[in-house]
Amino acid sequence: MVRAILAILQWWGFNVTVIIMNKWIFQKLDFKFPLTVSCVHFICSSIGAYIVIKVLKMKPLIEVEQEDKWRRIFPMSFVFCINIVLGNVSLRYIPVSFMQTIKSFTPATTVILQWLVWRKYFEWRIWASLVPIVGGILLTSITELSFNMFGFCAALFGCLATSTKTILAESLLHGYKFDSINTVYYMAPFATMILAIPALLLEGGGVINWFYTHEDIFSSMMIIFGSGVTAFCLNFSIFYVIHSTTAVTFNVAGNLKVAVAVLVSWMIFRNPISAMNAIGCAITLIGCTFYGYVRHLLSQQASSGNPSTPKTPRTPRGLMEMLPLVSGDKQEKV
Repeated sequence: MVRAILAILQWWGFNVTVIIMNKWIFQKLDFKFPLTVSCVHFICSSIGAYIVIKVLKMKPLIEVEQEDKWRRIFPMSFVFCINIVLGNVSLRYIPVSFMQTIKSFTPATTVILQWLVWRKYFEWRIWASLVPIVGGILLTSITELSFNMFGFCAALFGCLATSTKTILAESLLHGYKFDSINTVYYMAPFATMILAIPALLLEGGGVINWFYTHEDIFSSMMIIFGSGVTAFCLNFSIFYVIHSTTAVTFNVAGNLKVAVAVLVSWMIFRNPISAMNAIGCAITLIGCTFYGYVRHLLSQQASSGNPSTPKTPRTPRGLMEMLPLVSGDKQEKV
């Protein structure tokens, strides 16, 4: 239990720190370049994963055939890149509380995509668990005092990217059991390559101008690269929390993490939150917790061999930061 608590606390710590640092970069440092920030995160994660696997040998390398790197991992890296970029873009325009609440919409988008596109079957309990999630999102959006349509759309499409990433992983990465570090080792370099040219073309001039006009360059750069290092450390924390907790605990801890991030961001940035907005956020988190419980209950029934219960595809919660494609079970399977 002590190990599980410590794992959850370090996961919360790294997660909230990444979110707050990114928001601080956009708002306080006036570094309004989400593509560049995302690219820095990918670079730091690529270097970090290489050091952990190749230099320190703390994790064994999972070998992947060269053909599969381009046929399987590259498409996943592309979706992974879009997911992270949209998260940072939304964080650039809307408060952390609103952004985190919208990201909680990911279970609903995943279920809907699997039902519409892949014709997956879901029990009525899964659909019922989505009602408070959707209702809470609607209430939060209507009552958001700092509403920004561009940021809202970026966060919403980020949910779709996260859902697409989760669904594609089941087919594209079938047969590979990646842990969080190996996931970053293979996908972060591809994501860096994909994002480098757009970041240079769209934000290069603005970044150069920021260097010439910003007062304290050294400390600002330390914060920017520090957020990238912290984003990589987040992958370690997720690896340990998965191995130290059950699936139900992981789900509940994930929803509580959102509440912690909202509270900490409000204490730092003091963005206005109405009472109805807070209620909407709470309803969404309760719905996510109920969804995770129903999903776990159905998976337990399926594993017990009950033929009358269809197996519901697992749908991991989407996180904004540099999160790996790791399931919440104990097998590290992507």
